[in-house]
Amino acid sequence: MSVTSSPSNIDALPAARDLHARFVDISGQEPEPIRPWAPVKISRARIEAEIERLASLPRPANGRRGTLIVHPDAVGLGPGLAPGVDVTIDVLKPGERTTPLRRNTGQVEIGISGRGVVHVVGRSTRMERWDVCSIPSMKGHYFENDGDELWVRLSYSNAPLLAKLGVLYSEPLTDEQMAAGPSVLPSAGRRPERYIRETAPDIELNDSGARLRGYEYLVDIEVVENNPLHWAWNEVREHLSWEEGDGKRTIMALYNPATERRNGATHSFFVTASSMPPGIAAQPLRRGHRHSSVAINYHFLGSGKSVVEGHVVDWSAGDLLLSAPGWSEHDHYHGPDGFGVFTVQDHPLHIGMESLIWQEKMSGPILALGSEAGQTGYVGPRTTGA
Repeated sequence: MSVTSSPSNIDALPAARDLHARFVDISGQEPEPIRPWAPVKISRARIEAEIERLASLPRPANGRRGTLIVHPDAVGLGPGLAPGVDVTIDVLKPGERTTPLRRNTGQVEIGISGRGVVHVVGRSTRMERWDVCSIPSMKGHYFENDGDELWVRLSYSNAPLLAKLGVLYSEPLTDEQMAAGPSVLPSAGRRPERYIRETAPDIELNDSGARLRGYEYLVDIEVVENNPLHWAWNEVREHLSWEEGDGKRTIMALYNPATERRNGATHSFFVTASSMPPGIAAQPLRRGHRHSSVAINYHFLGSGKSVVEGHVVDWSAGDLLLSAPGWSEHDHYHGPDGFGVFTVQDHPLHIGMESLIWQEKMSGPILALGSEAGQTGYVGPRTTGA
């Protein structure tokens, strides 16, 4: 029930349902083992067939032609390609646009075909093929195809996690609200001075570092500006290796300064762009590594194989692959034609939750990265990404 006005008599309101929580005796019970999902490849042929099907549909009322890619193990709230990550194939025909909305998700968009414009309140960004952009939580946005061919994107979000938490929020916006600027909805303004963090108590209790703070710190939160960002492929590619011996890196992270030590493109996801020049011999078969964060690879160039929990998955340009389900041992091997791949991984989310466990060598220690100085998850020359 939603209460839209203050009641004059609380006794006039209906009582909540009489629900009873269960008691579950876990005395002496050992924790359940981690049961990783299986890797799943969505082939280029299947993606292209789905693009064609979406393009054949009449324009939906909200302008969005999209297909959610769902893992066979996904059940219940928040279906996605991984337990906390969804990936959709989004298609816009020339001259079309979506209607504006805002959600409390963090999103990453990767253009895989055509071009268009991402309009976020206060900023518009042209996306070409293989460009990447971020859309921060609760920023109004819409997509417009001003080109002459289909514009196709892979869109990643943390919607499945928010759905499981029961807080996935989405709100349609008007063009007038989008045009109004960053303050999409009317601002309530600043509270009186006595209700802001600058005037709230902040008390050191003892030499352990424990403190007491006024409630104002919880509701008048310091703002870290998080803008929609654009990583243009023609700029990114200049920093990757395309010829043997050119001295450039084979993997680089697309960094959003708002994520600070989490090193993400959004607060939930990092995105890396990786390349390997043709002609470089692949590593011999070896043990892999594993981490609690899940990795999803979009292979846009080349070919190769991934070994996940002892099973081989072949991939080539245009394939999308859940290449590292959380806590699955995995490793990747490129073919003679090299490769290009975008990897999206919920690594920053785990850093924020202090749940990022990492085992770089299967015979080595399990580390909690970012929780103790001197720990590093990179101990050898891995050249093929996460």
